[in-house]
This record gives sequence, structure tokens and C-alpha cells, in this order.
Amino acid sequence: MTAAASNKPLVSVLVTSYNREAYIAEALESVLAQTMGDFELIVSDDCSTDRTIDIARDYERRDNRIQVSVNERNLGQFENRRHAASLARGEYLKFHDSDDVMYPHCLAVMIEPLLKEPTAAFALSASHKWPGGPCPMLLTPRLAYEREFLGSGLFQLGPASALFRTDEFRALGGFPLEGVASDYLFWIAACAKVNVLLVPGDLFHYRLHPGQEVANPDNDVPYARAARSAWRMLNSAECPLTGDSLERAKRNFAFVQARGVYRLLKRRRVASAAAIVRYAGLSAADWARYLRWPIRSADAGTPSPRREVQT
Repeated sequence: MTAAASNKPLVSVLVTSYNREAYIAEALESVLAQTMGDFELIVSDDCSTDRTIDIARDYERRDNRIQVSVNERNLGQFENRRHAASLARGEYLKFHDSDDVMYPHCLAVMIEPLLKEPTAAFALSASHKWPGGPCPMLLTPRLAYEREFLGSGLFQLGPASALFRTDEFRALGGFPLEGVASDYLFWIAACAKVNVLLVPGDLFHYRLHPGQEVANPDNDVPYARAARSAWRMLNSAECPLTGDSLERAKRNFAFVQARGVYRLLKRRRVASAAAIVRYAGLSAADWARYLRWPIRSADAGTPSPRREVQT
């Protein structure tokens, strides 16, 4: 039975908001302007104290695809995302930040290749093109980890970069409740287990402004603790990398942490630099063994023409 036949939307677009009166109208308008119209739009507001709720309610009255839910208490960013996901009825779900703008072709470009690739749990787009080859690119866990640790990176993307199969997202447990780095922790765990489909980049505008949580220097410690989870995975039996690839990944990881320490010290953020040393998880022996100049390749994590598939 198709999503349309069961009277369910194909995609649930989830907008989580908190005090975004300056941006939410443009964010919602960009969803309503999508060329692919088979969606519901759920706004999960986290007890805003400005006009965010009033603006969202106004859109709800004008379009029956929109549902506004207001939390009884402030949940925080990722618990609110989990709550929004629990309301989704669509076969697929797409997070959309309340201060961002989707380009009109965003859903159409993401959904079509994912519909054609049933082995992928979710599709990822970025604010730039993917190096290594044309999209769509199917990444097995090994290729995803190669792209992250041996190539141009992957796990730095935010939740709005993904279009998930709803059942797969729920089976993976959703985003952990570990603060600002919860999305990074999700990618570490998820990409070690399931296939991921890279689709063309630059499908939405990621707005930068002072009110973003990512700009808060108090988050340096949570990010350092998240790095420790990555280091643990690289030393775990669950890690998809082996042999020389794994050794290079550890070397590159150590360099990134050391570079972070150096940059923070240059900005005189001594406590934040110390947090990396303390929480990133590398022992003195690890630093001595792996702290070397990195070896990366733009082609790392690129599928071969035969496109390996996880069974």
C-alpha cells in the first residue's frame, strides 16, 4: 500500500522551534513552496516566549498540511527533535530548522534517489558538493567511515541534512540526548550499522546568526566528549575500518584534536583547549603513537563503479 493510498503523507517535515519569530515565517514558506507536495509539516515548539507560536498558528489556519504542537515544558533541542519525530506519520521524515530555508527542489531531489535505493536508511545532502564522484553515491559503513576519517568528512552535518526512512530512524534510536553534539554522536553510531545515500548538495540555506547553539563557547566540553565517543568507536570491534585504513584514521583523528587544541590556545581559550586533552579519550601513549601529519584523500569513501552493498 502506498503512502497516498493509506491517506498518509509520503514525507513528514519536522520543524523544531524556540524563539525564532524573526525566521520561522520564511522557514515555513520555503517548505510550502516545495515542488514535491506530498508532505505534512509539523511544527514542534519548545515553549517559545516570543511570537513564534502565533506565527506558526497563523500558517496552520491557512494550510491543512500544517500541525503545530507546543510542548508542555522546554525539552531542549534534541529531545524536542525526538518528540517531533514521534508525531510523524510519513514514510519518510525530514528535519528542517526553524531558521533555515529549503530551496524549492529540496524534497524532490532527496526523495527520488532514496525511493530507488531501498538498501539506504537515509539520504544526506550538504551545503557543498560531495567530492569523489557524481551523486547519488551509496555508502556502506566502511565507505562512510573512510569519508569521515580519511577524506573530506561526513559526520559534521546537522539533522536538517538528512531525509530518513521513518522506521529506520526509529530503529536506530533517534538522536541521543547528549547535548549539542547529539547529531554527531548519531552519525557515528548509525553510519557504522546502515547504508547511507549521498545526494546532491546545496539544497537548503543554513543560516548563521548569533542565537545559534553551535556558536556558544560553553559547548566546547560537550564537543570534546563527543570526540571521545568517536575515538572509542575507532578502537571498537564495531568499527567498519580495519588494517592500514584504521591506523590512518586514528592518525588523522589525533591530528584534528591537536589542531583544535592549538586553535583554542591561539584564541586564549585555555580551559576549552584543556577539555580536548582531558575528554577526547587519547592516552599519552596514543598521542605519542598517532600524532602525525594527516593523510587524507578527496576520493576516500567513494564507491567503486560496482557499488558495494551491505547485506
